[in-house]
Amino acid sequence: MISRRTLLTSTLGITGGLLLPTAGAGAAPADWSRAVVDSTIARYPDPASLGGWGYTRGLFLLGAHRVYQRVKEPSYLAYIKRWVDNFVDADGHMSRTFDNLDAMQSGNLLLVLHQETGDPRYRTAADQIRDRITTYPRTADGGMWHATGKTNELWGDGVFMAQPFLLRYGIAYGDQAYAYEEVTKNLSVYFRHLKASNGLLYHAFDADGDAPWKPDPATGTSGHFWARAIGWTAMTHVEVLETLPANHPRRAELIGNVRHLAKGFARYQDSATGRWFQVVDKASDPGNWTETSASSMYTLMLHAALKHGWISGGYASAARRGYQGVLRKVSVGSDGLTNISDISEGTNVGDLAYYLNRPRNTNDLHGLGAFLLMNERLAH
Repeated sequence: MISRRTLLTSTLGITGGLLLPTAGAGAAPADWSRAVVDSTIARYPDPASLGGWGYTRGLFLLGAHRVYQRVKEPSYLAYIKRWVDNFVDADGHMSRTFDNLDAMQSGNLLLVLHQETGDPRYRTAADQIRDRITTYPRTADGGMWHATGKTNELWGDGVFMAQPFLLRYGIAYGDQAYAYEEVTKNLSVYFRHLKASNGLLYHAFDADGDAPWKPDPATGTSGHFWARAIGWTAMTHVEVLETLPANHPRRAELIGNVRHLAKGFARYQDSATGRWFQVVDKASDPGNWTETSASSMYTLMLHAALKHGWISGGYASAARRGYQGVLRKVSVGSDGLTNISDISEGTNVGDLAYYLNRPRNTNDLHGLGAFLLMNERLAH
């Protein structure tokens, strides 16, 4: 079997020489993924201190599970289990309503733990999310609202929160027909409403046109291209296409979406750093800055799309430079723990100043999780 590292080296020209320490930092670890997981557990030895049920914790722990699948370190799986067990009682019940897509993302961990442990509590808990998806409100053309309090609003960040869970649930428990249809329909609806001619996606769409963020009266879209919203959508397409049957009727459409995004990523990649800006198309704005979580997501998509043949040609250079650029934001501190910098805090829909002024965090779980998902593909 050809390893991802071998494939990466031959296809993209990336070698282990990229794994260099950041200037002024300690020696680079041999395995950045393990270093990030180990460092985060060291900072939060009690999983409860990581935070409550939410998508950022779910993203990081999903990334940690991908590392566990490779290295089989028992403490990683135990950490994930201890975090999830704070929210699932002895009967498999979870005391929450799942009235927004963000609340569904950590459901992926329920599926992971049911598979890893066989404990039926986790399947019972996952059933709650699956049942809620059936009744969850949608736009007239079938797009799941970002939240029940955001009537007829579709946000690009929302697709990663529910659709990969639903797809995995359907495959695991014999619910494929519903999952394939619902997941691909949502990706189609979201992409159609958010798509821009420049290869990017607007952050949000409001079918009613009355959202407080003032949708464009002609298109219903928000005004800017926020990097991580696009990254969530890009990663979702990879997760779905890697599992969707080859003969599915919407498969070609989803590959077309990936090609649209690849063109935008290549067009707007920063030539100096290899990363992408917080507001993707505003490189010349003096307040703009390159954002690490989205840069990880874009690099992940480009690499996966090249690997599977959904795109070809010059995108290899963009993937290589993206990976190099992300690694320059990873360092080892004087305490021996890793740090990943310039990660945007959680972000709503807003105007240009709002996006540019979001806090630039270090070790924010958005960035740690995105890095792990990317690095497990590119480095191993």
